[in-house]
Amino acid sequence: MNAVLRQAPRRTVWLVDDDRSIRFVLEKALAGAGFTVESFDAAEPALRALATRTPDLVFTDVRMPGMDGLSFLEKLGQKVQVPVVVMSAYTDLSSTVAAFHRGAFDYLPKPFDIDAAIDMAERATARELPAAETDWSDEGLIGDTPAMREVFRAIGRLSRADLSVLITGETGTGKELIARALHRHSSRAEGPFIALNTAAIAPELLESELFGHEQGAFTGATRRHPGRFEQAERGTLFLDEIGDMPLALQTRLLRVLAEGEFYRVGGRELIRADVRVIAATHQDLRGKVERGEFRADLLHRLDVVRIHLPALRERAADVPRLAERFLVESAREMRVAPKQLSVDAVRALSRYPWPGNVRELRNLCQRLALMAPGPQVLLADLPEEIRRAEQTTPASEIGWTRGLAEWARRQLESGAPELLETAKEALEQVLFDEALKQTGGDRQQAARRLGCGRNTLTRKLGPKRR
Repeated sequence: MNAVLRQAPRRTVWLVDDDRSIRFVLEKALAGAGFTVESFDAAEPALRALATRTPDLVFTDVRMPGMDGLSFLEKLGQKVQVPVVVMSAYTDLSSTVAAFHRGAFDYLPKPFDIDAAIDMAERATARELPAAETDWSDEGLIGDTPAMREVFRAIGRLSRADLSVLITGETGTGKELIARALHRHSSRAEGPFIALNTAAIAPELLESELFGHEQGAFTGATRRHPGRFEQAERGTLFLDEIGDMPLALQTRLLRVLAEGEFYRVGGRELIRADVRVIAATHQDLRGKVERGEFRADLLHRLDVVRIHLPALRERAADVPRLAERFLVESAREMRVAPKQLSVDAVRALSRYPWPGNVRELRNLCQRLALMAPGPQVLLADLPEEIRRAEQTTPASEIGWTRGLAEWARRQLESGAPELLETAKEALEQVLFDEALKQTGGDRQQAARRLGCGRNTLTRKLGPKRR
């Protein structure tokens, strides 16, 4: 055989740190692990170097002369899309929160373990299917829209980072599914996943539920009871509707998050807690902080990384797949023949605003699986409010699709080649043009509003418009 085996191109890592010793140690370690390493003693020269080359990964310090690491992270994100690991000897909560809010891939505290740094570099530059393109349906998570792809990408990035996460979104969007996916793909997957809806438990009982109680701690406490923190040891505790937690209990929760220890109600034994906390809310916690209804320091502890789950009406294109999945699951659970959705039913479901979100859609599909008379779900089988929404949809919202259908019919009749690619290219150009008009030509903002990357937008605009 004359075939020559090609080695994968070496991955390039940039080190940005004003400490020469840190650069030296990391450079030797990463080079030994097979990376090509380039070092900079400040952020400004690294930004200038982007004019001629782009790295696969960046390690940057937080505190540096001139531009600090967080500002560098923000400016870097405006130019290229590369993973960034933020390093700092000052592992305070605010720096960690700020780093992840500005898009950091991970946070490396100094002094660091060399093997941990290499592992982080390997994960950040792994040439594998991106998390956003992974099939998450086994987790109960379905969606192809840009908003959901961003959620999936966040789950993938957080899978090995043992950080507190705040999941936001309206009631019924599936926040617990996100929490369970974060747990199953974390280093704590072998440990328990314990969920607690803080709004579903009376305030006077919530403290005991969380922290447990000793025998005789109060009337009715006939024996020692371990709380949810003890039950979740070496695992994950999911606190749903955290915004409804009483202020007095927020103080106790803050101590556990800050110190990693607590007492049972009525107890004197200090108990250590090795638990990852994931919280969720449908409320505006910052607004509650301003009104004195929620502790600001607790919010900062919980909100290290935030994942926002969009309402179903904001990702209407996902409704058909979700409905099909729920109909199949419901038929299996009730042991009835599976039903298919008619074209009219799909259109009506997609146009309904779903105030109850995914939960409302799931409940409807359960009813349809059992009650729809035929093998196909027809428009007439849907509730009146959904049929009414279909009938009152403004013409402006559907006119362009009718025009598209007419264009497609004519093109197909004429035998036009590569029709799908032609239509996709035309649609993308219209969307790009309108987004750029709305943002005054700002490509970063336009890409964000369209739900794509800046590099994708620039590439598809073509060489004449770059």
